[in-house]
Amino acid sequence: MSLTIRSVTRQDYDQWLPLWDGYNAFYGRSGPTALAPEITEMTWQRFFDAYEPVHALVADSDGKLLGLTHYLFHRSTTAIQPSCYLQDLFTLEAARGKGVASALIYGVYERAKLAGSPRVYWQTHETNTTAQSLYDKVAERSGFIVYRKIF
Repeated sequence: MSLTIRSVTRQDYDQWLPLWDGYNAFYGRSGPTALAPEITEMTWQRFFDAYEPVHALVADSDGKLLGLTHYLFHRSTTAIQPSCYLQDLFTLEAARGKGVASALIYGVYERAKLAGSPRVYWQTHETNTTAQSLYDKVAERSGFIVYRKIF
């Protein structure tokens, strides 16, 4: 399988959307709990706005998108350089176990280095043990626990 990790383009929308929907469904955001369409639209638009720190990469195999990752840069109180947060990562079920997800992660690593970011980090749900087996190979667990309050 030939695989290219590249920035998303506007022409990718029709293939990006099912991947995005699949990612959201995996985390329980479908049907009555689905994201509002305006959130998806704004997310898509941010990828093409030079003033936004949000970016998207896709895994392309001969014109077919097999996966996506979204990442963003932000400031930190503990470093001068920006931090890179890998926010979303998803591959088609048929592409799993074939190196697509790790290629996307390494694609984010490359973009982070180019942006001068010394760190890429992300989180996953504690029940996502399949992903954790990959993550344990390409990064180290920080030991931090995430807390949140939703309003």
